[in-house]
Amino acid sequence: MAELPYLTVLVLATLSGLTTLIGVGLALTVGQSERGAVAGIGFSTGIMLIISFLELIPEATANAGLWRTLIATGLGLLLVAIADPLIAHFHIVQEEGVFGEELKSAYLIAFGLILHDFPEGFAMANSYIHSPALGVLIALAIGLHNIPEEFAMCIPIAALEDRQLLYQLAILSGLSEPAGALVGLVAVDIVPALNPLFMAFAAGAMIYVSGHELLPMAQRYGHLRLFGLGVASSGVAYTALRILTTAIIG
Repeated sequence: MAELPYLTVLVLATLSGLTTLIGVGLALTVGQSERGAVAGIGFSTGIMLIISFLELIPEATANAGLWRTLIATGLGLLLVAIADPLIAHFHIVQEEGVFGEELKSAYLIAFGLILHDFPEGFAMANSYIHSPALGVLIALAIGLHNIPEEFAMCIPIAALEDRQLLYQLAILSGLSEPAGALVGLVAVDIVPALNPLFMAFAAGAMIYVSGHELLPMAQRYGHLRLFGLGVASSGVAYTALRILTTAIIG
């Protein structure tokens, strides 16, 4: 097997992951915009579902067969479903004082974003190994997705007004993306034949995040028409990215 492009993939994953900082900046400046949050959640949800259903799962099916792909997708969904409730009961510190609840929310949101970003890095790495053009496309799409997702998820704790804490948490969650990419690279290095199934596994994880985390969050805010608009705009953005990466990389 040819040497894997560790450096290229990790740089792509890091740049994609650190777009979370833009989302935090938006949450701090216009953090009371529920309408903007709902549209952002819709955009994030649309991007994740497009990546999963139109790229990762079809590629995995073409190379590994339908049933193996469905099993790998189900395993990815199941693993994140098991990990998700564990996040909600984990505490770094005892949160006390006036902003105790907001601080608690900040940590829970950071762990939630890590749970979301890790499989995204995993998906990007395995996609790049399968096809550099597909890997770059998914890295760009995830980078776009991170901005409104981080914005929407940080709105509930924007009242904390601790910019340093919020940016630290954003960096932590953003770096989980190259961590996921590194795990994906090592996994393929060890068992290269499983690369298509790793893509399906990552798709399952992202489908769970979309259905169990992002959509219910939008429902709590209301404005579901704006959610639909966000989903539609994600399709337009993804189509533009696909055309761009195809033209540049082939």
